[in-house]
Amino acid sequence: MSRIGKTPIKIPNGVTITIDPGIVRVKGPKGELSQEIKGRIDVAVKDGEVLFKAKDDERQTRASWGLYRSLVSGMVKGVTEGYRKDLEIVGVGYRASKKGNDLVINIGYSHPVEFTAPEGITLNVDESTKISVAGADKSLVGLTAAKIRNVRPPEPYKGKGIRYVNEYVRRKAGKTGVKAV
Repeated sequence: MSRIGKTPIKIPNGVTITIDPGIVRVKGPKGELSQEIKGRIDVAVKDGEVLFKAKDDERQTRASWGLYRSLVSGMVKGVTEGYRKDLEIVGVGYRASKKGNDLVINIGYSHPVEFTAPEGITLNVDESTKISVAGADKSLVGLTAAKIRNVRPPEPYKGKGIRYVNEYVRRKAGKTGVKAV
């Protein structure tokens, strides 16, 4: 029996959850999200809580039970509080700026890199070296932050590049400069 799957999700004020056959829709102050429920999982709203129940005891059903409960719980948190990932740019002359809804990153290439945010994602440049990615969909926020980081990932010798805030970058020593005789 899934410990995660059997835990009910409390519905906060201002959030409405509608259940269609195979689809759960969550609407709140920060937006609207939907999740398709596959497999043999029953979803019900009762007394201000969302309940998940497995129809059988097969291995795949038990795995999906906890998964879908966690996904819907993340959706409820996303439409009430939202999610945010912070990135920082390290390197001399490396900087970012906003141009309309696009992010323009000068990161050591011969040209500036323009990044367009997907729908539902807000990009902010706090300083010229701090970027924040915010939105209601947890997976989309993480994917967008990863794509921005992938423009110039941190390199191990000097640590230059785009990294998550508080990310540890393992440094290498490099060449010693001693010639063998």
